[in-house]
Amino acid sequence: MSSSRHPIALRLEQRVGGATKLLATVMLLPLVDGIFAALVLAGGLETWTGVAQVGLLVFGGSATLAVILAEMDEDPREQVASVLIVGVPLIVVAAVEAALAPTIETIVDVPTFERFAALVILAIAAKTASSTIGEYLPSPGIIIGLGFLASFQPENVALKVQYDTTLLLHAAAAGGVAVGFALAVVALQPFLRRIVDIDRFRFGSAVALATLALSIFHLVPSQAPLLVFGVAGLLAFDPDDVADEVSGGADTQSAPPADDGPADPRGVTSATDGGSDPDTDEPAYGYPGEDGAEERAPWL
Repeated sequence: MSSSRHPIALRLEQRVGGATKLLATVMLLPLVDGIFAALVLAGGLETWTGVAQVGLLVFGGSATLAVILAEMDEDPREQVASVLIVGVPLIVVAAVEAALAPTIETIVDVPTFERFAALVILAIAAKTASSTIGEYLPSPGIIIGLGFLASFQPENVALKVQYDTTLLLHAAAAGGVAVGFALAVVALQPFLRRIVDIDRFRFGSAVALATLALSIFHLVPSQAPLLVFGVAGLLAFDPDDVADEVSGGADTQSAPPADDGPADPRGVTSATDGGSDPDTDEPAYGYPGEDGAEERAPWL
């Protein structure tokens, strides 16, 4: 397995410090920068497929996988505790933001805000795939801020809290999918560390995120991002490392012990072994160091 050394991830790690804080940053960031609210307004949680896509691609994904595999060195119980410390607030805040979505809907023009949300997801996908491209793109917060200014409608502002049970359930379920994904990574960590290429999975997740943005523009089917994410997970497996370890161990076990034969080749007297005739001094094949060895066996 190759450890991801993405420059953006490294800077974020240096700025935040601590594996649990880093995990909280990557999982809770969509709740802060407005991406989750934009997806709620765009109808991203209307179906269970959308719930799975938001949970796996927005809250979870390659960043969560990389933090758990590359940064968390505690025992599994401490890792589970860290995931739950981050996951419980994630589920609660996601449900609260879904309840406040109608208020946000009165403030902004939803179609315009949706387009900026799709641009944010595309920017995140580009930053995830290539740090070089990400250096030239604005941060997600700036794009969301511009989208808010472009879609702001002050004449329609009203405080509305909609207790739509289905929407709240879907929002909490999206957070639950992300938490379940993180717990699964913790449970399979020893196995995944050997066979998963983090950088390959990161690139595949970036493609899935880009597909999610295209689905908001209605350019691809709504279930396409989840399929792309599944393919990215399959392509990230690198079983060659495991095969090399298994074959290496097998070769070590099956290797015959070294034959400590006689130091003097003249001691071999069998005719089939090419030994010398005991009644003569002439060697049969010419071992190294014997007279005439080069003529009899030049390859030696």
